[in-house]
Amino acid sequence: MKKSIVKANDRGTADYGWLKAKYSFSFANYYNPQHVNFGALRVLNDDIIEKGMGFGTHPHDNMEIITIPLQGSLKHKDSMSNTWIPIQTGEVQVMSAGKGIQHSEMNNSTTEKINLFQIWIIPNEQGVEPRYDQKKFDVLERKNKLQVLVTSINSDHSGSLKIHQEAKISRIDLDANSSFEYNLISESNGVFIMNIAGSIEIDNEILNDRDAIKIEQVGKFQINTKKDSQLLFIEVPMIF
Repeated sequence: MKKSIVKANDRGTADYGWLKAKYSFSFANYYNPQHVNFGALRVLNDDIIEKGMGFGTHPHDNMEIITIPLQGSLKHKDSMSNTWIPIQTGEVQVMSAGKGIQHSEMNNSTTEKINLFQIWIIPNEQGVEPRYDQKKFDVLERKNKLQVLVTSINSDHSGSLKIHQEAKISRIDLDANSSFEYNLISESNGVFIMNIAGSIEIDNEILNDRDAIKIEQVGKFQINTKKDSQLLFIEVPMIF
């Protein structure tokens, strides 16, 4: 097993007033040559957006963009529909930018902040037709079992959102003093595990709130929990 720890306090930071961000990978004004990407995973931003604020209209192309609200509500508008679409906590949004798209994202509340993860994955196809989808996932369906959120558009996995890459994004909520074995799709893949909240141990490494670990060159590994813990797994090809 090859592994690398990313402690919560070692992430890049930005404070724009209306946006407070933590960057797991180089982004905007934060650059760290050791953290540019992890295989096809290019971005994992942990954003807190003030009430009524957000990202104005801006372009993307040839990127798979996944948004996971953790607290609060987001609204999205893009050049495909040009209408505001709400995205609530418990839902996941995917957007294939493909040959080009313009979009906006705003906090949907005028009274509360929103906290979300935004994930960018480099696609395995260029210039595809842009597409958008979102889905609500039942929190009870990840209690001590893996809940798959996103898979490849070529995968026959039912119930997950689809992107143009042989990747898998999933979540699990584990009870304290329990264990779970994660099996990779392929040993040529790597998996980035974000401990959203809690305390876990993987291969003698302790991860607390918002700590992360990059794991590759292994087919499976075990997670042991010290406390109730919420985990996000992003499995991607390391060569793409």
